[in-house]
Amino acid sequence: MQENKSSQVRELICINVDKVYDWIVKELTFELTPQAPVEFPTLPADVDLANASIQCNVVPALTNPVVILNRENRCFTVGGKSVTLQQLTIQKNFIVTITIKTASCVVYESAPFNISRCEQITLCAPHGTDVSVTYTDLDCFVCSTGAIIPDFPIGGTPTITFSNLSITVSVCQSIQSTFPVTVEFLAEYCEPRADIAMGCSPASRPQKCGNIFPSGC
Repeated sequence: MQENKSSQVRELICINVDKVYDWIVKELTFELTPQAPVEFPTLPADVDLANASIQCNVVPALTNPVVILNRENRCFTVGGKSVTLQQLTIQKNFIVTITIKTASCVVYESAPFNISRCEQITLCAPHGTDVSVTYTDLDCFVCSTGAIIPDFPIGGTPTITFSNLSITVSVCQSIQSTFPVTVEFLAEYCEPRADIAMGCSPASRPQKCGNIFPSGC
C-alpha cells in the first residue's frame, strides 16, 4: 500500500461475513477395530505377510464431514450469570486406509473405508447457526496387531482379516458456530504498491586461477 494516504477517502461499505458465535479447541482420542475383512485390491495371491508391518491414514470425509444430530438448550452459570447454551450431539465422519509393508519392503494399501464417531459439545450455537470443525492435527497409529489372514475369493477383490487390530485416532480440533451476516464499516480502499524497478546485471567474467596460464603473465 502506498505511504501517502492523504488523498484517500473513507467510504461506508457493507460486506458479507460469517459471524463467529462461539469457538472452542478440543483434543480427542478414540479407538476403532475393523470387524469385517478389509479389501486390498492390489494384493497378489503369492504375498508373504509374515513379519509385515501395519500403518494407517485418516482424513475427514469428503461428504458431510460433520453432521449435527441433536441440538438442546441447556442453562449454565458463567461469571455469576445464567446463560442459555446449546448442547450439540455431532457426528464426525472420516475415511481410513490401512497400509501393509511386507518384510521385503513391498507396500499394499487397502481400499478406503468410512468410520464415524459421535461427540457432545457445548457451544453458543442457537438454531440457525452452522457448526464447522477444522482439524489442526489428525493422525492415527496401529497400537496392537494379531494374525493377518488374506483371502482371495474367485472373481472378487482380495481381502485381509485382522484378528486383533486396534487403531487409535488422535484429533486436535477447532470447533466454531457461525452464521452469515452483513456488516457495515468505514474503510479506505487499498492502493497498489509501487513497482520494483528491475535492472540488468553488469557483464561479468569468471575468476582466474592465479598466474597459471599463460605462463609468465
